[in-house]
Amino acid sequence: MKILLLRFSSIGDIVLTTPVARCLKKQLGAEIHFLTKRAFEPILLPNPHIDRVFSFQKEVTEVLSSLQSENYDLVVDLHHNLRSLRVKLALGRPARPFDKVNLEKWLLVNFKIDRLPSVHVVQRYLQTVEHLGVRYDGEGLDYFIPPAEEVQVSDFSKLLFEGNYVAFVLGATHATKRLPVEKAAEICRNLDQPVVLLGGKAEKAAAQAIVGPNVVNLCGQLSLHQSASVVRQAGKVLTHDTGLMHIAAAFRKKIVSVWGNTVPAFGMYPFYPTGMDLNTSFEVPGLRCRPCSKIGFDRCPKGHFRCMNDISVSALIKALEPPK
Repeated sequence: MKILLLRFSSIGDIVLTTPVARCLKKQLGAEIHFLTKRAFEPILLPNPHIDRVFSFQKEVTEVLSSLQSENYDLVVDLHHNLRSLRVKLALGRPARPFDKVNLEKWLLVNFKIDRLPSVHVVQRYLQTVEHLGVRYDGEGLDYFIPPAEEVQVSDFSKLLFEGNYVAFVLGATHATKRLPVEKAAEICRNLDQPVVLLGGKAEKAAAQAIVGPNVVNLCGQLSLHQSASVVRQAGKVLTHDTGLMHIAAAFRKKIVSVWGNTVPAFGMYPFYPTGMDLNTSFEVPGLRCRPCSKIGFDRCPKGHFRCMNDISVSALIKALEPPK
């Protein structure tokens, strides 16, 4: 059996599809192909459960002829949008889309009516292949770092060795999913252990404002795989609702996750193997404006940004303290 998985973006969403690929490969022995955007291809290439990765730069038409020649037995649509519909129509093969529960999300965002299923998005992804007899294996998420991309954290600072630091993931696509810089700086100043700042080029300016003798700033200096290596070697991970949070869960790290305009109820919280929960979530309960979006904004629509401003710094620091 040859199966094509569709998920075009983004980092976290693609990592969350990995149990589907693994279970199909291990339980059915299927040949697994994956279609994604070019920028996210490196996440999938090292995965031993995926036999071939197709990618496109701008439009799916770039690869449709190659996909049509594969004659897939099944297309599993884990993106479920107009672009994935175009792929399915062009291939003309049996297909199964996952339920994005967009109506339920809209009700929660706009009317604060919670009709969302109390299951993780990974479980909804897996429902697309249940008709094949595939069942979740309880093994959580996968993330594979090519050996050449592993880093030695002590090369960045003599303060660092495996397990002795907090990896602080500063990045998130939208500002309303990120702690204010001054709050992030306060956390770092009051931690009695090294802190490694992780993020892309967009986080370099914010990171430069977070200084201290215990802070190692790696924002904009590492590839995604190298950042994942730093996460893998951390004692704990402090993170917003973003891709590296899910990578940390794949490595079964202790996570302190901070939630602003989004909510764990969307089903995108850290996903661990069955029976394991190493995540501590911080959010401000009772805000009538929250969630204000299923994605995020460049600034708080209300102007007060209480979903982040009201997060307790002292409580975060306590959660990040190493065991005594």
